[in-house]
Amino acid sequence: MDRLLELLSVAGEDRRNGAALDRGADPELELLDAYSRAVVGAAEAVSPSVVNIEVHHDRRDQRGAPRGGPSQPEGSGSGFVFTPDGFILTNSHVVHGASRIGVSLSDGRRFDALLVGDDPDTDLAVLRITAPQLVPVRLGDSQRIRVGQLVVAIGNPYGFQCTVTAGVVSALGRSLRSQSGRLIPDVIQTDAALNPGNSGGPLVTSAGEVIGVNTAMIRPAQGLCFATAINTAKFVAAKLIRDGRVRRSVIGVAGQNVPLPRRLVRAYELPAESGVLVVSVSPNSPGQRAGLQEGDVIVGYDAQPIAGIDDLHRLLTEEQVGVRSRLAILRRGERLDLEIVPEESGAAERSRH
Repeated sequence: MDRLLELLSVAGEDRRNGAALDRGADPELELLDAYSRAVVGAAEAVSPSVVNIEVHHDRRDQRGAPRGGPSQPEGSGSGFVFTPDGFILTNSHVVHGASRIGVSLSDGRRFDALLVGDDPDTDLAVLRITAPQLVPVRLGDSQRIRVGQLVVAIGNPYGFQCTVTAGVVSALGRSLRSQSGRLIPDVIQTDAALNPGNSGGPLVTSAGEVIGVNTAMIRPAQGLCFATAINTAKFVAAKLIRDGRVRRSVIGVAGQNVPLPRRLVRAYELPAESGVLVVSVSPNSPGQRAGLQEGDVIVGYDAQPIAGIDDLHRLLTEEQVGVRSRLAILRRGERLDLEIVPEESGAAERSRH
């Protein structure tokens, strides 16, 4: 019996030594360990900055008039601290119309938050809290990410705080329609799982840099989740902090990104190989007054190249309202220059009231 136990002990030791040698030589196990280290490192770096947002709305009767009594909690979401003095990024649809907003930090502290600004067109909003010892995230550059790279989503789905999911960048340059009806450009598609409550949380690289604001998922599908690119969020957040809103000019067209024939790119020495195809032109809009037609392709605005909708949106700022500018287009293979005068977004609707 003693001899049998001795033999079993030696065999077990041999198996353990052999398994250790196998682990050291197996590249798949080494890759798994590297993957785990990347996810853990990203989560530990960013989780202290992620907040849970609780939204309250005033009680109203059937006619929409305010009723007495305390406001009711009617939703929650996520956000993240991006400055040491308490500015928080989240989604517009999380906080839009709220009468009171509460924020819970990862260390358990709770604060009332001020809505600094809200931009439904990009589904982004900025809150602010007054609190000591805040840990801001590091913001990355969404133009430098690549399809297939590892990303980590952190948020509070269904109230489960600081939940971490991991996946890859599935596609870049997507467009997503916001609740205002405007297409959000330059959206990141990922298969990192998102659920209700993840909205507004960060999408993070393995280096711990935030490259997106988690925005939406397609409920019947699996692995179709979207985040607003952090470069868009930086631009919008700066406007919201300065002005409380984002004013934009519009030209009254709907369009989509299209590649340009190489012969036209060479013939007209165009700096970009893509443009914006005009799908429709709104009646009595700056585009119609300028002579834009369906099927035109916008390739330049105000002497700046237009490679896609994102370029055009960035140029149509509040400074362009009422300013006569040159619009370069391709029409049936010919390059034309039109003069256009953008108007402020919503001006047509306000003129009817």
